[in-house]
Amino acid sequence: MRLLLIEDDDRIAGPLTEGLGRYGFTVDRARTGAAGLAGSGEDPDLVLLDLGLPDMDGLDVCRALRARSAIPIIMITARGEEADRVVGLELGADDYLAKPFGVRELVARIRAVTRRTGAPQALPPTLRAQTSEAGPGSVPTATAQKLGRLEIDRRTRQVRVQGREIALSPREFDLLAHLADDPGAVRSRRQIMDTVWDPHFFGPTKTLDAHVAALRRKLGDPAWIITVRGVGFRLTVPGAAGPAAEAP
Repeated sequence: MRLLLIEDDDRIAGPLTEGLGRYGFTVDRARTGAAGLAGSGEDPDLVLLDLGLPDMDGLDVCRALRARSAIPIIMITARGEEADRVVGLELGADDYLAKPFGVRELVARIRAVTRRTGAPQALPPTLRAQTSEAGPGSVPTATAQKLGRLEIDRRTRQVRVQGREIALSPREFDLLAHLADDPGAVRSRRQIMDTVWDPHFFGPTKTLDAHVAALRRKLGDPAWIITVRGVGFRLTVPGAAGPAAEAP
């Protein structure tokens, strides 16, 4: 995944580029807003945008980027006030991270944003296995993830149970896809809310329970989604001997 880092401070850009590289990201850097808007080389999959740039305000850069592209934008800045976060998000930023922060938190937010926006990201284990079996350089023949009777096609956002398509709301689909990224693994309530909703969501967490209940009903068996008391939820295949696994 290719990132464009628009940051003038070498003391931040250097360690950040190195740290993101360890997680498998390719980072191109622009030191000014004008350079970031001009672009060079391959188009990035996501922009990391500092607000305190030497030539122009980062909010203006965000506005210009959003006017011409739907590329995901994460603002990284020392401006941590609520008013700045609100303005940035309303101008079209997908997330807002105040300095100082750790690389691991930034990586988690990049992954959360790419899941929400549909930008390129690491494939879930079951799809990754299909790709590796196809051989290097080849295109996987199947785009759908299969878990027992359940089939999830992220490309078309379609879900089928025993071959029958079921209608899900956009949020219900995102919730199901998030749980299916690592079948059998427990996802905490906070992790689900940050990924499927928004890191800045301040509404009642009961909305998560309502969406889980709706998913269970539409999937036809409450055993698809298991509640782990005091932690969160995990996706399983009803009747399977162990954790959820891809069907042959």
